[in-house]
Parts: sequence; C-alpha cells; structure tokens
Amino acid sequence: MRLPRLFRTTPFRLTLLFLALFAASASAFLAYIYVATAGEVSNRADARVAREFQSLEAVYARGGFPALNQEVIERTTSDRPLLYLLMSKTGAPISGSIARSPIPNFGGTRDWASFTLTEVEVDGSLVKRPARGLEERLSGGEILFVGADVSESEAYVNKILRALWGAGALIVVLGLAGGVLVSRNVSRNIAGLTGVIDQARSGDLAARAPVRGTGDEYDELAAGLNDMLGRLERSIAGMRHAGDAIAHDLRSPLTRLRARLEAAMIEADAGRSDAKLALHQALEDADGVLRTFTAVLAIARLEAATDAPSQAVFDPGELARDVTELYEPLCEDKGLAFEAEIALGLRLKGSREIIAQALANLLDNAVKYTPAGGAIMLRVRRRSSGEIEFSVTDTGPGIGPDDRDRVVERFVRLENSRNAPGVGLGLSLVAAVARAHRGRLELDEGPGSIDGGGPGLRAALVFPAGA
Repeated sequence: MRLPRLFRTTPFRLTLLFLALFAASASAFLAYIYVATAGEVSNRADARVAREFQSLEAVYARGGFPALNQEVIERTTSDRPLLYLLMSKTGAPISGSIARSPIPNFGGTRDWASFTLTEVEVDGSLVKRPARGLEERLSGGEILFVGADVSESEAYVNKILRALWGAGALIVVLGLAGGVLVSRNVSRNIAGLTGVIDQARSGDLAARAPVRGTGDEYDELAAGLNDMLGRLERSIAGMRHAGDAIAHDLRSPLTRLRARLEAAMIEADAGRSDAKLALHQALEDADGVLRTFTAVLAIARLEAATDAPSQAVFDPGELARDVTELYEPLCEDKGLAFEAEIALGLRLKGSREIIAQALANLLDNAVKYTPAGGAIMLRVRRRSSGEIEFSVTDTGPGIGPDDRDRVVERFVRLENSRNAPGVGLGLSLVAAVARAHRGRLELDEGPGSIDGGGPGLRAALVFPAGA
C-alpha cells in the first residue's frame, strides 16, 4: 500500500527524521531529569533520616535504652512524618509506628533500604507508598529503625515527568502538523517548476516558472530555470532563423548563377562566346555564393550563441599588429596612407579568431571605400571607462547618421557603394561579433575629407572591461 504523495516528499521525510532525533533527545533528557530528581529526593530523605537517627542516638547515649524507648514512643505519637521501630537484641518489636522492620534479613550493623509502606485508609482500602529508611544495631545490641515517607516527593517528580512527556507529545504533534504544512508548500512550489519542465519537454519553450520575489532558494531555482529556458529558446530560434536566412539569402545569388550559366550555354551553342571563360565566371559566382553562405552562417551562429566560442585571454595589441602586417601592403598598392597606434600589454578575454575576422572586415571596408590619396588609421587603446577599443578611421565617403543603424543589417548596401564588390554582410558580422562578446559597434564621422571626399568614417569595436 503506497502512502499519499505528500507523505513521500523529501520535506516530510526530513520532518520525520528531525522529530525522531528530537524524540530520542527528549527521551534522554527526560531520563536524565528523572534520575537526577529521584536521586535528589532520595538524598534529601536519607539526610532527614540520618539527622533523626543521630538525634535518637544522642538520647540513647545520655539515658540508655529506657530513655530511647520513651523518646521513640513520644515521637511516634507526635505529628512528625517519620517512621520509627525500636527492637530488642533478637529483633522483637518493642515500640514504634510500624509493626515490623522492612529489612527482614538484617544481619549487619547499619543498612539503608527502600521499601513500600502499606497503610489502611479510613474506608478500608490499602494504600502503598514509597519510603526510605535506616536500620542500625546500637551499642547495647538493640536495633533501631528510622524511615521517611517519600510518596509526596515522588508524586511531585512524577507530575513533572508527566508534564514533560505531555509537552514532548505536543511538540511531536505540532511538528508533524508543521511538516505537513511545509511539505504542502514545498510540493506546490516544486509542482510549479515540474509543470514548467513538462511544458518545455512538450515543446513549449515560452513557459516560465513563477518568481515570488522572496529571494529564497526556490526563487533562485526558478530564475535559473527561466534563464536556461530563455537561452534555449533563443538558441533554437537562432537556428531556425539561420536556416530561413540561408535559404532566403542564397536564393538570389543562386538564381543569378543559374541565369549566367544558362546564358553562357546559349552563347556557346551559338558560337558567340568562349566556354572556358563562361566556366571561369561560373566559378567566381560559385565562390561568391560560398562566401555569402559562410558569412550568413557565421552571423547566425553568433546571434544564436549566448557567448562567443573558444574564449581565452590575449593581448589585443598583438592581434592588431598581426592584422596590420596584412593590410599595410594593400594600402600601399592603392595609394593610401596607413598608420597604427597600438597599445600593447592590454588584456582581453574573447575569441581571438572571431575578433580578428571582425577587425579584418573593418579594414576591408576602409580600403575598399577610401579613394586613392586617402588615409586609414588603426587604433587599439583602453578607454577611461576601462573598455578595450579597436577603431578604424578612414577618409572615405562615410555613412550618414540616418543610415548607421540600418547599415549593420544583412544585405544592406548604401547608394554610394553599389558599384563596389560585396553583398552587404561585413558590418553585420562585425556587429554580431561585438554582441557575442557583450560589446558594441560604434559608427561615427571620420576626421574630414580629402579632395572633396568625406567626411570619412570611424568604426569602433568596443569590448567591456574584463571581457
């Protein structure tokens, strides 16, 4: 028979374990209290009996047996709550408040004993009370017994013990009730999280766990689960978007490629063109399609990922210096002045290869759009805010303020760049790299113009401090 689910929850089991530990501790504590209290009652009774015995021994020492017998008779008839019995040398009772000794096999000189005193009440009923006494043989051979009724003291001890047991039982009951309440509360919270997990398992990645705002571990778990689901949702959406984007973005270049191949085949059949030239043109178009595919896929992967892959700490100045060695000859061939201001010794955490590709895209654009006689400046520095900045400044036509937000979208090309080679993915990739490193791409006006061209462009790839 299976227990109800509530009683099989971990919080309820922990409550039972805690109550079991508490019950064991309480039992040990109560046992200690009982032993200590009962011992104290026995010690007090023994001390009272010992004092009374010493008093009677003093009487015996002063007046002998007759005086002791007289004293025992007087004390027996008084209201003292003690028990007396004076016996002969053979153990025969002589005087006292009890008929016989509670120590039947007395053979020594001094014995303590705990016993039960039986009395007859007025209604004829028998009452048994606990008692404690001392029996000793006097110097003349007579035997004297003095005892005390400890029933009231033990009754008080038992009353305390019953109160403690009652309190323990009440605590156990309240603990069980509290365990049930806590288990129900925990079960509700866990049920909410489990429901969200079931929804996500069924494909509903938009499901989110409720965050109560208490800041406890359940809120932390719910927040972590929501963050995980959000990242998973963004990742899957990015993958879907990547597939859609690739299918959409490659349709036009593939259509152009097919049209050129078809036209080349017609021209070749008519004898009006060279087939080898047509194949070379087709290969160039295919390479362009592959470059477009690679760029679109890289952008989609960066947008789908939460962080850039393969991150490590490196010196951005050394990276810029390596890229500079590649682009200085290109600038010289085109008649451009190239300068670099690179701060070494900086530290940046990121994907070195991806950042190098983004920086190469910025320099490609600068070389492509800056006319002969212009200038390009590459700068790597740490801003006063602590951010690391790669900036490429040129004296080309620049980008107007109204177009700076639009130009980072895929396949967007401005009017002044229609005749230049490219498909409009360079700045889109740079912006995706910046976002993947929690940075940003800034586009501003350049330093001015040369021969009426300009005002130029300053493109800055900015990464956060400690990235």
